[in-house]
Amino acid sequence: MAKRKHDNLRLGEALQEFITENKLQKGMDRVNARDAWTKLMGNGVNNYTTAIELRNTTLFVSLSSSVLREELSHGKSKIIRLLNEELGKDIITKIVLR
Repeated sequence: MAKRKHDNLRLGEALQEFITENKLQKGMDRVNARDAWTKLMGNGVNNYTTAIELRNTTLFVSLSSSVLREELSHGKSKIIRLLNEELGKDIITKIVLR
């Protein structure tokens, strides 16, 4: 068990320290990216979304509608910007719609 570094820590600070020490940030980013997509796109897009996966800095989104895929492809840069704002940091640099 790790030694206690501070007597009093906020819960958020303790969780962040745990995530950092155990190298869990990439996994947290994957989960947060999925949540951000779901929140920002709403029910209309989420009904046609079959899979969301973050690999490195690329977000892969599988859609069951080719029409929706085409529509979203026109606004990729805006979607990336909105997702990164929701995440609070620049994680996503590219979106692949498939």
